[in-house]
Amino acid sequence: MSLRTLEHVIPSIAASDGAGVKLRRSLGASHELRLDPFLLLDEFFSDDPDDYLAGFPAHPHRGFETVTYMLDGHMQHQDHLGNQGDLGPGDVQWMTAARGIIHSEMPQQTAGRMRGFQLWLNLPATEKMKPASYRDIPSEQIPECPLEEGGKVRVIAGSYSNGERETVGPIDTGNTAPVYLDIHLTAGERFRGALPAEHNALVYSYDGEASIGGQDVPNRAAGILTLGSQVEIDAGPRGARLLLLAGRPLHEPVVQYGPFVMNSNAEIEQALADYRAGTLAG
Repeated sequence: MSLRTLEHVIPSIAASDGAGVKLRRSLGASHELRLDPFLLLDEFFSDDPDDYLAGFPAHPHRGFETVTYMLDGHMQHQDHLGNQGDLGPGDVQWMTAARGIIHSEMPQQTAGRMRGFQLWLNLPATEKMKPASYRDIPSEQIPECPLEEGGKVRVIAGSYSNGERETVGPIDTGNTAPVYLDIHLTAGERFRGALPAEHNALVYSYDGEASIGGQDVPNRAAGILTLGSQVEIDAGPRGARLLLLAGRPLHEPVVQYGPFVMNSNAEIEQALADYRAGTLAG
């Protein structure tokens, strides 16, 4: 067994996206701040409707997947294929943009808290031009695994074993074999989990206090982990809530232009030409 430790931290910075939604961006704040296969991680969190009401009007994507995880609030997705889905607290949408999709994500509330995450997950070159698809996963379909001291693990993708049983998430996708866990720890509780040794991994602490190997995990920052087969996370006196994300690296060139992520400049130029011609999604 080799324990993962905290290698370095990517702080989140204030940013805005869509029509002016205020958020915090860690991965993806610049093209150098990525962790193969993860491209971007945004946290949106506000009690002020002026920070989120403008939403994310219709916009294109090509070449990757987006994962939207709602903690609080209500968001509606619509796309050019005629799909429509509503995301409420605890719900997930896993969208594979692949060849192309044009969609919107708009708040369905005028007051109250809006909080959640959006993760961008790269696709291998062999999958970038396959047809687009998406899946809405209601909160009640996301399995939870109880921990010994009162905490729990929500398993969105991949699997988690507490030593007695293995809990498998509803998403099992592609060559990156992602793991997406939402970990809730009580005060002083320790999480122990296995990860594929070849996967890159990070934690994102969004409530409370946590540490790995005696090193504090900064709140609202991406803590990049060393390689290894196990990870242990200790909660502080206020408990902790954090995401644990892992994925098999692709080791492929990444060329990004806004909402398009491909492997070469020529492919980006083609994506732009397809979008202008109205053929982005085939």
